[in-house]
Amino acid sequence: MTRAEAAHHILVVDDDRRIRELLRDYLQSHGFRVSVAANAREARAAMTGLAFDLIILDIMMPGENGLEFAGALRAAGVDTPVLMLSALAEPEDRVRGLMSGSDDYLAKPFEPRELLLRIQNILRRAAPKVVEPAEIRFGAFTFNPARGELRHQAELVRLTGRERDMLRQLAQTPGMAVSREALAAPGAPDSARGVDVQINRLRQKIEADPANPAYLITLRGAGYALQAD
Repeated sequence: MTRAEAAHHILVVDDDRRIRELLRDYLQSHGFRVSVAANAREARAAMTGLAFDLIILDIMMPGENGLEFAGALRAAGVDTPVLMLSALAEPEDRVRGLMSGSDDYLAKPFEPRELLLRIQNILRRAAPKVVEPAEIRFGAFTFNPARGELRHQAELVRLTGRERDMLRQLAQTPGMAVSREALAAPGAPDSARGVDVQINRLRQKIEADPANPAYLITLRGAGYALQAD
């Protein structure tokens, strides 16, 4: 499977063309595949031929609104995660959105980074629970999450406790972004900077060219990912 084939596919449903295009361009720049629809009818048409990992759904749409569409999906047994967007930000509006069957609710206007983090959290929760492999391989390296052991061929590579913890987190979802916030040590000051320092130290141990990493990669605005074989 290629990296493009492994990317999560998101359907953006919003009657505002400018917002559709902005979301499509932003999410594509972070490695997602994105389809767009202007209303519930177009969304249904897209869903008849494609499987989506997440639907980003605006509430205030003409005709069948987002609440009605989300409710209809759930009534039909469709369990694709839904992130609802709305200019309605009152608590009762969020409650209605969640009661319709959405998995999360984000009020407009929103910070793009917050949207990205919410998407990552939803996809992580929705990921099928699988038995973790005994070992993760990348290039000549093998990492055993249970034992916390990293080996280069047969030789043990010495890791600090923080490096071991971070590798374990990254190895849980190979190829997927893990945010700096998730990688930070609990209660650590200047956590983002501390994560970057630890990542650079890990790269010194596993990358042939740490300045151009092949395994421990940066996903701009999203965090880091471990590219396993």
